[in-house]
Amino acid sequence: QVQLVESGGGLVQAGASLRLSCASSGRTFSRYAMGWFRQAPGKEREFAASISRSGDTTYYADSVKGRFTISRDNAKNSVYLQMNNLKPEDTAVYYCAAGRPFAVVTTTRSDFPSWGQGTQVIVSA
Repeated sequence: QVQLVESGGGLVQAGASLRLSCASSGRTFSRYAMGWFRQAPGKEREFAASISRSGDTTYYADSVKGRFTISRDNAKNSVYLQMNNLKPEDTAVYYCAAGRPFAVVTTTRSDFPSWGQGTQVIVSA
């Protein structure tokens, strides 16, 4: 499995921006499609964004499309989530996840077997 560590969460006001980072250990990062999921209090973990191994394919949940951008730097073994125009409903713990080696990118939680510990994002009104 892939070891993942998220960072960059925090408390911001509505309309602000945050950039989440996820660093992976090892030298095989480019084998994995990556995703960001989020879990709000009392709700199930949901898909936010995902990116293919090369970065040429991305998917977004409708709720974040046009505001969030996922990107990756395989040389730095990292994936990022740029979040703009944040809304209170974006408040959640954000998790980075890695897919199975060489698998195509999807939006399905069960296709991502490796997870980070999460980083909290709180957006105040």
